[in-house]
Amino acid sequence: MSQCILVVEDQDDNRQILRDLLTSADFEVIEAVDGEAGLAAAAANRPDLILMDIQLPVMDGYEATRRLKADAVLHAIPVIAVTSYGLAGDDDKARAAGCDGYISKPYSPRQLLAKVPVRGARPKVKEFTLISPVRCSNTGENSKEMPNV
Repeated sequence: MSQCILVVEDQDDNRQILRDLLTSADFEVIEAVDGEAGLAAAAANRPDLILMDIQLPVMDGYEATRRLKADAVLHAIPVIAVTSYGLAGDDDKARAAGCDGYISKPYSPRQLLAKVPVRGARPKVKEFTLISPVRCSNTGENSKEMPNV
């Protein structure tokens, strides 16, 4: 049986990236778009781990984590703060709210998966290569001929 991870993230693109990464590593993924929905999803599904964005609508990730950790049933679920605001002291703030770990964006897939506690052997993950879009042009002073292969 695969482990269940709750992703609490308001940005569609970020949720998609996490969904693709985690499902490729054989994790089951459930999603919530704000802190309040994250609390409800945690109560309904009792995930093995929560990846919690900090900057969320309705209720931010700090408050959602404080409420999770105050709940007698949900307090043992590990919460990893995932945020794009990696400022000095943010990791301390996340831990003070009850987060068990912290990772700032951008992160590598290996970095994120290394923070995910797993039962048994760590699942193998397909290699992901991030490719930046390149503008192709065959005119102008920067153009180069492609070698014949």
